[in-house]
Amino acid sequence: MPRIRNILLLLIIVGFIWFRYGDDYQQAGIDNVWQEMKSDFETIKESPIVTSALSNIQYQIERLYNMITDNQTELSTPPKVESPKLNQPEKQTFSIHNVEIMDAKAEVEDLLGEAKRTTMNEYGVEWHTYHEHYQNFIMVAYNSDNQVAGLYTNQDLISSSIDIGLGSTKNEVTTQLDEPLDSIQKGFVKYRINDDSEQDTYLIDDNYVTIFYDIHQNGTVAAVQIITKQLENQKEDYFAKANSHLAEGLEYQLFDLTNAARSKFEQPLLEWHEESQNTAKNHSQDMAEQNYFAHTNLEGQSPFDRLEEDNVSFRMAGENLAAGQSSSIFAHQGLMNSKGHRENILKNEFRLMSVGVAFNEDDQPFYTETYLTK
Repeated sequence: MPRIRNILLLLIIVGFIWFRYGDDYQQAGIDNVWQEMKSDFETIKESPIVTSALSNIQYQIERLYNMITDNQTELSTPPKVESPKLNQPEKQTFSIHNVEIMDAKAEVEDLLGEAKRTTMNEYGVEWHTYHEHYQNFIMVAYNSDNQVAGLYTNQDLISSSIDIGLGSTKNEVTTQLDEPLDSIQKGFVKYRINDDSEQDTYLIDDNYVTIFYDIHQNGTVAAVQIITKQLENQKEDYFAKANSHLAEGLEYQLFDLTNAARSKFEQPLLEWHEESQNTAKNHSQDMAEQNYFAHTNLEGQSPFDRLEEDNVSFRMAGENLAAGQSSSIFAHQGLMNSKGHRENILKNEFRLMSVGVAFNEDDQPFYTETYLTK
């Protein structure tokens, strides 16, 4: 019944539009008429009842207008990029995109070109992101000597001397490698780092190698992160010290990681949406300060309420939340293993995205991802 009622309402609205503005539309076109319609609504102020009713009608007309004109961000399908031929690593157990730990930055950029983005990470150095339309996606961190100290990919760029790659089963991984680490020590505190179903971390070649599994694809290898022991030891606590540069870095990293996942699963790429970023950041800040974790805030506002309060228009919206993960990579991989969050990340109909990150007094990051279609 509600669907039928909405259809009838839209038919009435269409009839009203044509009766009032049809001749003008034929002469001037829909965009000029739309401006006239908005002006008419703004001039009718006599009755609060009329004003309220017209506000509702105007909202419905705006939705109809957007549908008629397809007024949303159009994203073209990027060209298919050739995958590189992967060679077996020469010095390490693992390589990513034929890059190994301790390779020189100059050698990496001879191979991959200039980074598309550089952002601060939790180790106090930068992730350099390389890709072609988010295909062949790799993140590289360098130490003070411009040598590779960190690697990550969630695409088919993993090569190893022990025949483990993207899509390998957890059983194949555990058969080839020793027991994973169950914790990592920071100062006088040991932090649990493994999740039996979602990731395992090993100490290999004096590197912390974390293998992420996709529980929605039979627990197969979904991504790999490699961090040198020296770089890991630079981070004194489990959570890095909070600052605005780190917050911005985590935000753009989550955006890039999302697009890399969408590319991997052949979904349209998203564009960054500046208008909604403040809404996302404010919700993360509110959760961090008020010590809660929920889509509905303590004032009872939903994600959609908050967007509307900030005058962000949308036809479709979604929100992902994460907290407790020390990095954008761990937050993203956790979201990919959560059914509802994964659906937002890979939803074909979404076109725009923003991310807001804030920290509580213990430097724990809270992540809010906003997905939109105009």
